[in-house]
Amino acid sequence: MGKSLKIAFIVDPLDKLKAYKDSSIAMMRAAHARGHEVFAIQRPALSWCEGVVSARALALEPLADDHDWYRPGTEALLPLTAFDAVLMRQDPPFDFEYVTATWMLERAVAAGARIFNDPRAIRDHSEKLAICEFPDLIPTTLVARDAVDVNAFIDQFGDVILKPLDGMGGTQIFRVRADDPNRNVIIETLTHEGTRTMMAQRFLPEIAEGDKRVLIIGGEVVPYSLARIPKAGETRGNLAVGGRGVAMPLTEREHEIAAFLAPILHARGLLIVGLDVIGGRLTEINVTSPTCFVEIAEQTGYDVAALFVDQLEKACTR
Repeated sequence: MGKSLKIAFIVDPLDKLKAYKDSSIAMMRAAHARGHEVFAIQRPALSWCEGVVSARALALEPLADDHDWYRPGTEALLPLTAFDAVLMRQDPPFDFEYVTATWMLERAVAAGARIFNDPRAIRDHSEKLAICEFPDLIPTTLVARDAVDVNAFIDQFGDVILKPLDGMGGTQIFRVRADDPNRNVIIETLTHEGTRTMMAQRFLPEIAEGDKRVLIIGGEVVPYSLARIPKAGETRGNLAVGGRGVAMPLTEREHEIAAFLAPILHARGLLIVGLDVIGGRLTEINVTSPTCFVEIAEQTGYDVAALFVDQLEKACTR
């Protein structure tokens, strides 16, 4: 693409990002290498006034040094329409402030801003519940808050995973067997004494082979997954709780799932999607800030961030 783009990334505080593995930083570096201008925005800096959504945006030059990874430029209050693209890359929790940000970003879209992922699509795709749209692809699953229903599910299948609907990074995920003496207190904890809905899924023993992150970018399926393999004594593969990331080619089933979902999700304005697949079963559809770009690139040589820039350039010409 000949034209230099102005690309803003809405991200967590810059000093909190781990440059050696952060996918947003990989995207910034790839965009800068392609000749595009890069800016960083903090979500609390978003504001709406008289029909204009603005934010303080810091121009920056991404550097290769993971300890001192950017050179700051000028910070200015700018309307989001001043950018060719704005990437919403804020990590969860998906709380009321996150929802508020999607409402504000929708106003920016209405004014002509290009926001990726589309803020309405982010809001409409609960990363846990979105899988319920595709029941043929998922493990046996229950979404409920009544302890009677959850206990019946545990009794029926004997070995299940229980998790909150708003967790990330493997937090508050429990493996519960029918004879677990703590099952009632776990259900009480996850449902906040029956006041919050949770998810239960039949345990998939294939987790020992990894919780596979499968990336879809601009409707194109990345041909490698990152298998998050649990450490000894764990049932969670999440890297945040000590899982080991091993990149590997997609299996036929993983590619089949991703190829089926890719055009559907892309048509909804989801430029970057991270599917979680265990044993050939879809367990989550991540749309807020999908990661694993760096690990896949380092282990396979497949430049995921370059594919992102390719697809973003295409999106900005439509």
